[in-house]
Amino acid sequence: MHDLLRIADREFHSRLIVGTGKYRSFQEMARCHAASGADMVTVAVRRVNLTDKSKESLIDYIDRSKIFILPNTAGCYTADDAIRTARLGREVGLSNWVKLEVIGDQKTLFPDNEGLVEATRVLTREGFVVLPYTNDDLVNARKLIDAGAAAVMPLGAPIGSGLGIQNTTNLRILRESITEVPLIVDAGVGTASDAAIAMELGADGILMNTAVAAAGNPEKMAMAMKLAVEAGRLAYEAGRMEKKLYASASSPMAGVVGR
Repeated sequence: MHDLLRIADREFHSRLIVGTGKYRSFQEMARCHAASGADMVTVAVRRVNLTDKSKESLIDYIDRSKIFILPNTAGCYTADDAIRTARLGREVGLSNWVKLEVIGDQKTLFPDNEGLVEATRVLTREGFVVLPYTNDDLVNARKLIDAGAAAVMPLGAPIGSGLGIQNTTNLRILRESITEVPLIVDAGVGTASDAAIAMELGADGILMNTAVAAAGNPEKMAMAMKLAVEAGRLAYEAGRMEKKLYASASSPMAGVVGR
């Protein structure tokens, strides 16, 4: 099956995007990346050793011939800070793509919508492919698309919470309303069933980190997430049966001999 995820000018075989933080070691991270089947991983620019090339870096454990690096602006609380961080990531050769984060609240890590739109507009004018992390708000999603976003990445729940998809209605509205760019659920997934639900709601992809890195067995969870994303996507494409209030026999009696 050739169900490719298309974002801007690139195609990806996996609809699962994973992160690089919170693992016990770089070696474990690399094993989880392989188990997940992901061909795009996100890297916080601020976590990358950009100066001392003699020291070990997480970049050394990413096979860039197979995996595309998506730099992110994690930890940025203003549009200006996020813009500078994205530029730095491009300058050191990571990518002209960016998972754009402009955080508006330190406790919840909810995005600053106004700053996010501003940074998206500036970076797209400078040739960046911008994938903004946002809330599940259709109005703001429209503003981001108008500003040039190559995808919209609404949260399923607060970052790192593992609460799963908290507002299925908003995700359904986003899915029905946004057709110009991919819709990628970012943040809040805790286990495989959460990933399957997001995909069954019509998400084009899912980005996750903590759900894998903080699992009891990260490698097994990475594989579980791979399968869940694939199953959820197939279910969405297949179309679920109609829900009914009353029972409907699996083996109808119509046509049975003797009746």
